[in-house]
Amino acid sequence: MTMLPPPSPKKLGLVIDLDICVGCHACAVACKEWNDGGEFGPLPDENPYGAEPLGVWFNRVHSYEVEPTEKDKPAMTVHFPRSCLHCETPDCVTVCPTGASYKRAEDGIVLVDEDKCIGCKLCSWACPYGAREYSEVRGVMQKCTLCVDRIYNESFEEIDRQPACVMACPTRARHFGDLGDADSAVSKLVAERGGYDLMPEMGYKPVNKYLPPRPRRDGCGSAPKPVQDEKVDFSTASPLLRWIDKVLSR
Repeated sequence: MTMLPPPSPKKLGLVIDLDICVGCHACAVACKEWNDGGEFGPLPDENPYGAEPLGVWFNRVHSYEVEPTEKDKPAMTVHFPRSCLHCETPDCVTVCPTGASYKRAEDGIVLVDEDKCIGCKLCSWACPYGAREYSEVRGVMQKCTLCVDRIYNESFEEIDRQPACVMACPTRARHFGDLGDADSAVSKLVAERGGYDLMPEMGYKPVNKYLPPRPRRDGCGSAPKPVQDEKVDFSTASPLLRWIDKVLSR
């Protein structure tokens, strides 16, 4: 059984805004691209063009149709990115018989040492979020690393020291930072938007947070009244504006 380190004041993680995620899968593709050739790759695919393709993806995006609570409201589609939540008290670590799965004391990131992994899959059975990825080709367990080989890479500009999924998101639905610091940008965002833990009743205290989608407009109600056209007097305007008014009035 692997022991957990003492609670770390620094808790690196992601904040995902479900309100503006469009389900484009850019985060999943960028994650696959970076990690396939990085320190924790490769991320092999088995039978990728067959009837039952399999493969290792650290980040996956699921789409759901959410039924309204009121009858006159339309259903809403929610795109839900899923990856390791880097829990504060992860069972995936404590069930590991070899110490391959471990939590870093300095920043709280949960990682897998593939040299120690025997592929027993106990960690994947213990994870209630389905965040572990077993590679049939390599015979080891793999998972999101928060791009630890990127965020601490001093050869990158500081602005680029973020997980690949965050860098690739076209709608800026993903944010990265220290959730152990109440004054960090991500912590303030969680406080302002009512960010929440996924399945808090399980007691694993995930570091990653989700921001809830905002209520959508249902299109009901009267249409806004048209604005009455008002005649604007351009006689005292500048010569340029008078010329533009003359051209547009033809």
